[in-house]
Amino acid sequence: MAPVQLPEENEFVLATIRKIMPYGAFCVLPEYGNAEAFLHVSEVASRWIKNIHEFISENQKVVVKVLRVDREKGQIDVSLRRVNEEEKRNKLESVKRGARSEKLLQLALAKAKSPMKVPELAAKLEEVHGEAYAALEAALDDDKALEQVQIPDILKKEIIDIVRKSIKKAKVSVSAELTLRCFGADGISHIRKALAIEEPEAAILYLGAPHYKLEVFAADYKEANKKLEKVIEKIRSGAGKDCTFEYKVEE
Repeated sequence: MAPVQLPEENEFVLATIRKIMPYGAFCVLPEYGNAEAFLHVSEVASRWIKNIHEFISENQKVVVKVLRVDREKGQIDVSLRRVNEEEKRNKLESVKRGARSEKLLQLALAKAKSPMKVPELAAKLEEVHGEAYAALEAALDDDKALEQVQIPDILKKEIIDIVRKSIKKAKVSVSAELTLRCFGADGISHIRKALAIEEPEAAILYLGAPHYKLEVFAADYKEANKKLEKVIEKIRSGAGKDCTFEYKVEE
């Protein structure tokens, strides 16, 4: 019988609360074969706890931090209060990406009629890209993204085909605050003309004269910054000599 894999200390893991007692709760870790872990009452919340049931409930799914692991005894101590909102979001996003990649890899294996199992395929992708889903994202735009992965070419082809049909690449955005003043009787007309940009992935928000916010969307930050510079130059050119124009790219 293969030894049960246990998490590492300081790792963030999913846990399901199983049994609650006044001094803490027992939970299971689904990512580690439902290994049992203990959540002491002092690790449930940062403030004093009068009734532990006000903070957790049985069958509740939570993100916890692994405090201690005794591999000889198979004992795991975890904390709920030491997980902040950002760490919780990151963990849940990681789990979501893992589930998504597992589903897509299963489809690719079936189409390629490969005897390989999903965990083995995921491990081969991780060797090159660090994460299975990161490999799938790379294959969206790059035909050579899987070139170094040690799997049959037919399987590579099926993976690329499936991800390009199934994954919609998320867009990123960059923005800049604009200050535009136009003088003379036609000042307002000049401003409207300068800001009437014909860019489908750009938007201008009125902040209160003479300030405006320009936001540009693209597949990655490099492309987004190029588009931002292009739109800013169009606005500068369209403003004309009777206008003053300044901008500041937001961090």
